[in-house]
Amino acid sequence: MTTTKQNITTNPIPEEYKGGVPYLNVHDAKAAIEFYKTAFGAEVSIEIPRQEDKVAHAEFRIGEAVFMLRDEYPEYRFRSPKTIGGTPVNLLVFVPDVETFVERATAAGARVIRPVEVQFHGDLQVELEDPFGHSWFFASRVADMNAQELKETASAVNL
Repeated sequence: MTTTKQNITTNPIPEEYKGGVPYLNVHDAKAAIEFYKTAFGAEVSIEIPRQEDKVAHAEFRIGEAVFMLRDEYPEYRFRSPKTIGGTPVNLLVFVPDVETFVERATAAGARVIRPVEVQFHGDLQVELEDPFGHSWFFASRVADMNAQELKETASAVNL
C-alpha cells in the first residue's frame, strides 16, 4: 500500500510506541515469554508464530515499558546473547517496589548480578540477568535530583 502525506489519517507514531522499543532476540521465545510473565509480571499483547514452533514476533509490557521479542533469525543476523556470548545492552525499567519485584524475579530464575542498592542518582536499583542472557536493571526512584545534584553525587563516588 502506498500513501502520500495528503491522505495519511493515522498517527505515524503509534501512541504505545512513543519512545524507543527494545527488540529482544532470544534462543527460545516461548520459554522467554513465560519467564517474563512469571518473573517480571509481563503482560503479552501479541504473539505471532512462525514455522518450526518458533515465534516471529511478540510484544509485552512490564508496567508501562514496551518490549518486542522474537526467536533468533541467524539468516538476518538477529542473534541472542546465548549465541554471541553475552549482551552489550542493559535494559532499565522503573517499578513501584524494586525489592518486592526482585524477590519474584529471582524465585522465577533471574540471577542477581548487582544487589538492590541505592545508587548515586537517587534510584534503588538491582541488576538481574534473565535465563536468556539479557541484562536488566529494575529501579524505584527514592530521591529526585536536579542536574547539579547528579553531578555532585557522581563526583563523590568517582565514576
